[in-house]
Amino acid sequence: MSQIKRFEINTAGRDFAVGDIHGHFTQLQSALDATEFDPAVDRLFSVGDLVDRGPECRDVLAWLDKPWFNAVRGNHDDYVVRFDTCDAENWIYNGGSWFAGMNRDEQEEFRVQFAELPFAIEVETAGGLVGIVHAECGRTTWAQFRAELLEPIHSRQEQKNMRNTAMWSRKRIDAMDESGIPDLRAMIVGHEVVSEATWLGNVAYIDTGGHRGGHFTLLNLQTLECIPPVNPKNYWDLEERA
Repeated sequence: MSQIKRFEINTAGRDFAVGDIHGHFTQLQSALDATEFDPAVDRLFSVGDLVDRGPECRDVLAWLDKPWFNAVRGNHDDYVVRFDTCDAENWIYNGGSWFAGMNRDEQEEFRVQFAELPFAIEVETAGGLVGIVHAECGRTTWAQFRAELLEPIHSRQEQKNMRNTAMWSRKRIDAMDESGIPDLRAMIVGHEVVSEATWLGNVAYIDTGGHRGGHFTLLNLQTLECIPPVNPKNYWDLEERA
């Protein structure tokens, strides 16, 4: 498994990023259809949290098999990887019952596939490098983040902490920190549900509640423009944040 996966510039089509999917792949496909997404030349990058809570979690393996679909590992995806050691009660409470109902061989198939998900993706664009993580870049620069993710300076525990920050942290958005990541054109994240795509400096939060009755936002990585949301609702006050 690569800690970070890199993609060169797409010279043939468009690149999009999408927020947390959480087992709502039919709705995601509808959003792609509305953009006239062309799988022959276009690419889709997911900020993670592919499963839990939604009705189509088992469809995720078919999506991971699509050559144009790529995802980072979110905290819910990490539950799948750690299913033998995670807090199962907490996971089920947060939408993991679909996994608990499978037999051991099926669970292992999902674990193997999800263990291949990187913690970060970087995509080259004409305007510069775009970074994608589920929740947070754990350092002030992308270069430092990627270096410590790949080669922990002090210990493996620090590397684990960096991974957990990438999947779980809400420090930036809780503080409304607009300092940004200076060595990236943009960083794209999910994890925190917002009523509409929100920029803090050059960090874009694009989980607009497609899995909670909201809508999927697609962000064009070439232009950094979002597909306009339709009738956005306020999802800031939802108690469920895992």
